[in-house]
Amino acid sequence: MHELEPVEAPRRELRAVLGATFFVRFGFGLTVSVFAAYILGRSSGLDADTVGLVGVIAALSPIGEFSTVVLSGLAADRYGRFPVLFGGMAVAAAVLAVVSFTRAAWALAPLNLVFGVASGAILAPSLAVVADRAKATERGREMGRFDAVNLLGWILGFAIGFGLLGLVPNHVLPWVFRLGAALLFAGLVVARYSVGGQGARGRPTTFDLARVRAAILRRDVLLVVLPWLVIYMLIGTAFVFLGTASTGAGIPATYLAAVIGGGGLVLLATQPYLGHLADRYGRFRLMTVGTVGFVLLMAIAALLSTYGPLPVLLGAAGVSILLALAYGPAALAALTDLSEQLTRATTMAVYTLMISLGMITGLAASTGLFAALGAVGLDLFFGSIAAALVVLTGLRYVDLRRAKVASAMV
Repeated sequence: MHELEPVEAPRRELRAVLGATFFVRFGFGLTVSVFAAYILGRSSGLDADTVGLVGVIAALSPIGEFSTVVLSGLAADRYGRFPVLFGGMAVAAAVLAVVSFTRAAWALAPLNLVFGVASGAILAPSLAVVADRAKATERGREMGRFDAVNLLGWILGFAIGFGLLGLVPNHVLPWVFRLGAALLFAGLVVARYSVGGQGARGRPTTFDLARVRAAILRRDVLLVVLPWLVIYMLIGTAFVFLGTASTGAGIPATYLAAVIGGGGLVLLATQPYLGHLADRYGRFRLMTVGTVGFVLLMAIAALLSTYGPLPVLLGAAGVSILLALAYGPAALAALTDLSEQLTRATTMAVYTLMISLGMITGLAASTGLFAALGAVGLDLFFGSIAAALVVLTGLRYVDLRRAKVASAMV
């Protein structure tokens, strides 16, 4: 196939990654939103026993991602971004197709584990491509575009998935997984066509593993990625249980789908702009705004669990979410600033590792606390997330101040 022109290659690779990311996240969101109902064979109602079963099976996906994502990053740095990305998409599509033919827990558990392995092989190379191609002065905006497409895919997938829970009988849900598999395959075809032969071939490089280890164990890198562990403790729980929990509480699934879908359109507009603000005013300032939004959201979530979906609380939650959205593009741009091209996919894999670890620990903590303490356990869960974010943001601030002082003394 023809070689990509030097000027056109970056644009085509970015388009390929953004297109693939949307299809991947849409397919993931569509299937994850119905996963609990699919396992249980009903679309509403949760108790301590069923929460535990769903939580264990759902947690195997982030466990698979957590245990292999650094290897995916190493492979993407060694052999090229796109071979690893395309391989992950192909495996994920195949797994979703197989899942649609069984509801047996013993079969869904290992399939979900393999699905997690494929997820890690998708996200780290995608982020590395964006980081490679973004100019230093535009990293926030480019990461905002990536985050917008990433979250839009998730949210539209969730919206349609939740809507289907309220519109179709439970026995039709296998077709949702087949649709997710088809979307993943479509994303693979679009991305493969966009990059042509050049992006599909690996570009082997050599690098020192000791250098890789030193790059990902740096204090500044860890202080940027550790908050994602805490954030995804919350998000992972919401991914799995929001649909069945909301319908069980009397909130129509179609209403929830409409709200979430509208939120996805807001994301498409706000994320690139918030990333631009991070480029202009500094990564840490926007990360602080995001932290404030998450802390407020945790407080409101605790009130919602006690008082129910009062309009004033839902409105406050919406404002908090808008503030929280500032965190993503700023943090990803900060991580890109700290990474080196030779080890960039591996560094991005550490971010992905924190996401999967957060989903594992979040599911374990939230389901365990809810089963033991009920609403009080959820309050404790939300409060712990808020406190951890405040502490980590404070440590990052201290680190930046020390670096500024040290630079001034040179």
